[in-house]
Amino acid sequence: MASSHKPKSLSWLLLLYSLPTSQNTERVAVWRKLKQCGAVQIKTSTYLLPDLPAQYEHFQWLAKQIRDYGGDATLVRAQEIEGLPDAKLIQLFDAARGKEYRELSKDLRGFTAHQKKIDADTVSSELARLTRTFRKIRAIDFFDSAHGHDVEILLQRAEGPHTGTKARPKLDPKNFLGKRWLTRPRPEIDRVGSAWLIRNFVDPKAKFIFASKPAANSKCIPYDMVNAEFSHEGDDCTFETLTKRFDLRDKSVRKIGEMIHDADLDDAKFSRMEAIGLDRVFKGWGKQAVRDGEILARGFKLFDGLYAFLQRL
Repeated sequence: MASSHKPKSLSWLLLLYSLPTSQNTERVAVWRKLKQCGAVQIKTSTYLLPDLPAQYEHFQWLAKQIRDYGGDATLVRAQEIEGLPDAKLIQLFDAARGKEYRELSKDLRGFTAHQKKIDADTVSSELARLTRTFRKIRAIDFFDSAHGHDVEILLQRAEGPHTGTKARPKLDPKNFLGKRWLTRPRPEIDRVGSAWLIRNFVDPKAKFIFASKPAANSKCIPYDMVNAEFSHEGDDCTFETLTKRFDLRDKSVRKIGEMIHDADLDDAKFSRMEAIGLDRVFKGWGKQAVRDGEILARGFKLFDGLYAFLQRL
C-alpha cells in the first residue's frame, strides 16, 4: 500500500495584535477579516496562517488596518512554534475547515432531499448559493481537508441526476483482478471500509495508492472521489455502491455497510450504535498523524474482527 501523503516542512505566519477595549466595532471587523482569510487562533489575539504569498498579503493588509484603527499589530514569520508541531497546526486548520464543511454538508443534504419539490428557479439559485459557499471554504482549505472532497461529491450529486434512482449494471469481480485502486489521502471509515471490501470480496491481491486527483494515475481505478465510477450514489456511501455494483449479498457485509453509512453520512438512516465508535477510531488515527497505508492496515484488522463477530450472530 503506497501513500503520497507525506508532511513537508512548513513555514508559518503569525499576526499578533491588540485594539483598545472601547473599539468593539473594529474588533468585530478584524475578527470577520481573520475568518474570511482562513486564519486560526492559537492564543488570545494571536492568529496563524501558512506562509504563502496570498496569505502574507492578507496579514500585511490587516496589520495596517489594525494600526489605522489605533491598535498595535506585529507580523511574524516562523519555521516552527514551540509546543505546536506542524502536524498539530495542520489539525487546527483541518478542524476549522471540517466544521464549515459539515455545516455545508448538512445544508446540501437537506437541499438534495427536497430538490424535487422546489421550483426550477429556486433550485438554481439555492444551488448557486451552496456552490459559492463551497468555493469560499475551498479557497481557504490550505491542507486539502477530506471533508472538502466529500462536499464536492455531494455538490456533484445535487447538480446532476440522482443516479441512485436508476439501476447500474452489475459487475463481475473476475474482471477486476490484479488492479490498483486509488483514493484520497487521510482515509477515514468509508474509504478504508471500501478498500477492505475490495480486498476481501473482489480482489485478494488488490493494491491501494493515495492521491488527491486521479489524473496522474490513469491506470488506477479511483473510488470515493469526484467523478469516480465507484463513489457515493443516491443515498449510498461508497461501500454501499461497491456492494451493489458487485452484487455482494453477504448479510454481515450488509450490516457493516449500515454502520459505515451512518458514520460517514451522519444521517442515522440505520440507527447503528456501532457507527459512532468506529468513526471515532478512524478520526483518532487521523489526529495521531498515522500514515495512510498504516491506517488501511489497522482498518483491515478492525473490519476483519467485526466481520468475524457478525458471522457468529
